[in-house]
Amino acid sequence: MGIDPADRAPGVLDIDVAGIVANWRFLARRVAPVECAAVVKADGYGLGASVVAKALAAAGCRQFFVATLDEALTLRAALSECREVIVLNGPVPGSGGEFASSRVVPVLNDPGQIAEWQSVARGCRPLPAMLHVDTGMARLGLTMGEFARLTDELCRWRTIRWQGLLSHLACADEPDHPLNREQRARFAALRGRMTGVPASLAASCGIFLGRDYHFDLVRPGAALYGVNPQPGRPNPMRQIVRLKARILQIRDVDAGQPVGYGATHVMATAGRLATVAAGYADGWMRSLSRRGSGLIGGVRVPLLGRVSMDLAVFDVSAADPSIARPGGFIELLGNDYGVDAAAADAGTIGYEILTALGRRYHRIYRGAECLSPTC
Repeated sequence: MGIDPADRAPGVLDIDVAGIVANWRFLARRVAPVECAAVVKADGYGLGASVVAKALAAAGCRQFFVATLDEALTLRAALSECREVIVLNGPVPGSGGEFASSRVVPVLNDPGQIAEWQSVARGCRPLPAMLHVDTGMARLGLTMGEFARLTDELCRWRTIRWQGLLSHLACADEPDHPLNREQRARFAALRGRMTGVPASLAASCGIFLGRDYHFDLVRPGAALYGVNPQPGRPNPMRQIVRLKARILQIRDVDAGQPVGYGATHVMATAGRLATVAAGYADGWMRSLSRRGSGLIGGVRVPLLGRVSMDLAVFDVSAADPSIARPGGFIELLGNDYGVDAAAADAGTIGYEILTALGRRYHRIYRGAECLSPTC
């Protein structure tokens, strides 16, 4: 018989699905009676969209946002008919028919997408859609001028059933930024032009700006997966991932020994090194070189030299030799060093740490047992 996959894996990614559900329920309570959706784009921020969405649907979540049609088709197959799958990027030219036949709701971001969706709807039946208006990001969405020109016409149409009016905050992670208030005021004015259509402005960080930003629907994403929605303040969200990488080799080195590519680290004293099976191909970023750390036997150990594609090296001189041995593990992410801490060391954000986690890890989903969506 072959070895168990967990025993031969280069690393183990432990995903607390029950924790994701707990985070969603926390946010849903915070915004009640406003509807709380879930953003599961990028394969559930790298953690498995189908598993996550099934658990959230069982907990009562009714609307799921993804970025692309392919993501939506995968999710649509996993969820029951009574759950709504919404595609933030909208239809690329020529894909409207597939949206309609797959019971997927597009977010329409520009006049071209609106025209295509109207054309598809004329050929079959009134179709649902959400409308995105840019209130201050110069990214996706109708410009304010386009919205002003088109609103009266859009509201008269019977071919499109408007299920939501959306915008996106540019600086929600900075509560005192004046653009937050400017965008909220613009969005409130736009909402007045489409009476009776549910409005949605806040994602994870926006939820914590207060009830004035909640409108009818909030769309948390990163906060569900443990990323702090209030940078600089205590994180109210439960940590979701634990990542440990397998030790491949232990070696004793002398003072003056260079470590890794480029010899960017030279040992000041003799020490003991552990080479682990995690590199930038696994989402352990190259920018963590000489800045990251791991945990073994309760001892935090520094990462030395450059992270390479498949490997990283840690100084385990202070760790118990009976634990720091080939076949053992060094914890890279855990309760005391989560995605936000790793992101700070890497000079990025927790979103990138999560979505970069590779497919070579053996994945364990905890708390997902017996959860299935019901209407």
